Amino acid sequence: MSFLAVDSQKSLFTLQKNQLQFEQTLVMNQANWVSKEMGYVSQQYDEEGTSGELEDDPYYITLQQQEEYLTTRQDTLDTQINLLDNEISSMKQLVTNNIKNSCGLNLIGG
Repeated sequence: MSFLAVDSQKSLFTLQKNQLQFEQTLVMNQANWVSKEMGYVSQQYDEEGTSGELEDDPYYITLQQQEEYLTTRQDTLDTQINLLDNEISSMKQLVTNNIKNSCGLNLIGG
């Protein structure tokens, strides 16, 4: 019956993975917005003919920093999701093996 505890743990990891995937979606949406906003600011500078000053623009610098943070966060989430996928896969195999062993013991003892 230990497979029930392992299956419960697998379900918890699946729930955590789903939460991380939701957060990943939010981060991707933020990154898309930041990217579009950077493009808009860059376009404004190009239209004004002052593109050299873009790198000195505080708002643009803030957007670059946000983009770097979101990229790092995205990488972290990818790693966490991959780790949980591996754990879930291992636990699925463990549950399957425990069920097979339990059924085998029942047949032998039977």
